[in-house]
Amino acid sequence: MQEKNALTEEASRRYRKASKKEKSIILDELTLYLNCNRKYLIHKLANWGKITTVNIQGKTVRLKASQKKRRKGGGRKPVYDEDFTKTLRAIWIFFWYRSGKILAPFMREQINFLVKPFCISKEVKKLLLAVSPATIDRKLKADKRELAFKGKSGSKPGNMLKKQIPIRTYYADADKKPGFFEIDTVHHCGHSDSGEFCLTLSATDVYSGWIELRPLLNKAHKWVLQEISAVKSSLPFPVLGLDSDNGSEFINSAMLKWCAEENIQFTRTRAYHKNDNCFVEQKNNSCVRNFVGYGRFTSIAERDALASVYISLCPLLNYFMPSFKLIAKIKVGSKSKKIYDKKVLSPYQRLLACADVTDAVKMQMSRQFKSFNPVVLQREVHRAVDTLIALNRSKELEGVESLVVSALQAF
Repeated sequence: MQEKNALTEEASRRYRKASKKEKSIILDELTLYLNCNRKYLIHKLANWGKITTVNIQGKTVRLKASQKKRRKGGGRKPVYDEDFTKTLRAIWIFFWYRSGKILAPFMREQINFLVKPFCISKEVKKLLLAVSPATIDRKLKADKRELAFKGKSGSKPGNMLKKQIPIRTYYADADKKPGFFEIDTVHHCGHSDSGEFCLTLSATDVYSGWIELRPLLNKAHKWVLQEISAVKSSLPFPVLGLDSDNGSEFINSAMLKWCAEENIQFTRTRAYHKNDNCFVEQKNNSCVRNFVGYGRFTSIAERDALASVYISLCPLLNYFMPSFKLIAKIKVGSKSKKIYDKKVLSPYQRLLACADVTDAVKMQMSRQFKSFNPVVLQREVHRAVDTLIALNRSKELEGVESLVVSALQAF
């Protein structure tokens, strides 16, 4: 802006002395350099630096036309002060970097659990209850820039039984009720997908967003089937259907036989159409990667450490963390417009409001809800993640030491 003002001041002297043709040339140049409207430049160049004398309340005052200077300070006092920002940042980090649209309703619902652990004053509490999602994202914008990473996919197709498993591309109205799950695996392979490594089995209820996470030692069919069976037995509501991608860990005879025996509808997505499995795919980053990262986990101890993370993480996500629900998708020309439910609810709240869930199931879930504390659960997740990272780093150090020893021996 200083350079622009200096250029305008210099051009204004030439402009007032120039002929009509020369003025047009000066305007053409400045319009290109300053990117301003031509009429605005005419007024600015004609009056820049001019001094005029006016009479104000009997006093003669000299006025000089120049760039308007911004007044320092003044203005409205900020509503959200530094104390509020510090508390908000602490809650955001503790609950693992949630977006403003999720953090705002979460804080309003669970503020009584947050007051004591975070030493929240009455003034800050009032602001936390009133803050909008957009303000939260704006206050945390600088912190969010530092968080960015992307993993890799390791699903390999299983072609043996594809023709026996029907393809599902959407959910009909009859299937829009609790019990229809999408399942997927998240690979903890680090930078290379060669050899054996741990995985996370992710199962997401399409209606409510309820998620169950289970660690797998490798891709063996028996581990996948064992954990899916464990998910089914631990859920408070029945499993009606499973929808998977075309990975060989799901497309196999053992899985097909088990679903038939349990009277569960088993479907699969189209190849190379990741959006067919969108309800579980969108959870892979927010519910797995954001917590356990992108490291390579291969040992039984690391598999057990993953299990410790998920024991506390699943109830935290299902009972306390709000999530968005897509209720409609409208085609507008070549684009699709998504319409979300205005109420941002947790999976537990959606199931309580659902008419398809029995009263007995709702009572059981309510008893479980009262036994949990979101701050305690999140603290347990932090401890479990720290243990997992420590195990992974100690394993990497052992690998480096063995390489050094072998290199010395060779030397």
